[in-house]
Amino acid sequence: MRRVLASGARGDRSALARATMLGLALLLAATALLSLTAGASDASVAGLLRGWLSGDLQGALSERDRIIIHDIRMPRIVLGMLVGAALAVSGAVMQGLFRNPLADPGLVGVSAGSALGAISVIVLGAGILAPLGGFALPVAAFAGGLVSTAILQMVATRHGRTSIATMLLAGIALAALAMALTGILISMADDRQLRDLTFWQLGSLAGATWPKIGSAGSIIVLALAATPFLARGLNALALGEATASHLGVPLQRFKTAAVVSVASAVGASVAVSGGIGFVGIVVPHLLRLAIGPDNRYLLPASALLGASLLLVADAVSRTIVAPAELPIGIVTAVAGAPVFLWILLRKRGIVDL
Repeated sequence: MRRVLASGARGDRSALARATMLGLALLLAATALLSLTAGASDASVAGLLRGWLSGDLQGALSERDRIIIHDIRMPRIVLGMLVGAALAVSGAVMQGLFRNPLADPGLVGVSAGSALGAISVIVLGAGILAPLGGFALPVAAFAGGLVSTAILQMVATRHGRTSIATMLLAGIALAALAMALTGILISMADDRQLRDLTFWQLGSLAGATWPKIGSAGSIIVLALAATPFLARGLNALALGEATASHLGVPLQRFKTAAVVSVASAVGASVAVSGGIGFVGIVVPHLLRLAIGPDNRYLLPASALLGASLLLVADAVSRTIVAPAELPIGIVTAVAGAPVFLWILLRKRGIVDL
């Protein structure tokens, strides 16, 4: 049975998965390094490496370049890696939880619920969350995502079986309701809040700062650290809830842990970056095709690839219309929507409406 749980449809691909993860780690390192030097600064990859290797970064770069790299680009890169990893891993967990590759935090309304919580704090103020200080926004987004995910699971699951059609329709309804309430809040916002909210809703890493990473990043890191412990349960759940229960998986506690992890990661990500779609559905699906469905490898691989893809999307967003900046959510939608349509065409049989 362990062999069944740890192998994919084409047999055990553990060696391939480990090699892929190593390649993805190298890809992430290269992407982060290139992101440091992409933009208006004159800093080059060679100069940056020379400064780091010699221990004399001050001599290798000008004062202006050091400020740009340390105070603007490095926080943006760290935030991009955290958000990309959080969205991709959350998508993988939701797909495993619902046993369907169409599940995604953005598609089924979780991101919209998180956005509603965050926008409530921005427009109405922190209120009872004021004592939390910088954590008020991510906590509000987490609460919105948690409520959305809990409602989705309650509506879509009946007698231990999850209806994919119900899940998708319920997600559309939840997203529509959250967007309607968000529209009411936006109508109450002043001009300054409207400018911030308009750009924030389309997704952006432009506001990345070290304090923001400290508040939201800590929640994301804790949520990501919990996901490896979900791998065995997700593998067992792929065989059905009855089989998973017989294998010793405490289903209710497991589902609660999975929902809380997803809501935490997505909520904190939405709080600091706004709406960024398609990462959570595209990344796990592509990796599942490459290395198989074993979540012991799929979850960390999703984190690595999600982080890399979001860094690439961010680099495109700040260079393609320079000196202006394109919202990163537009870049991920343009790239991700065709892939999502391809996934739908491949998986038409599982959506029985």
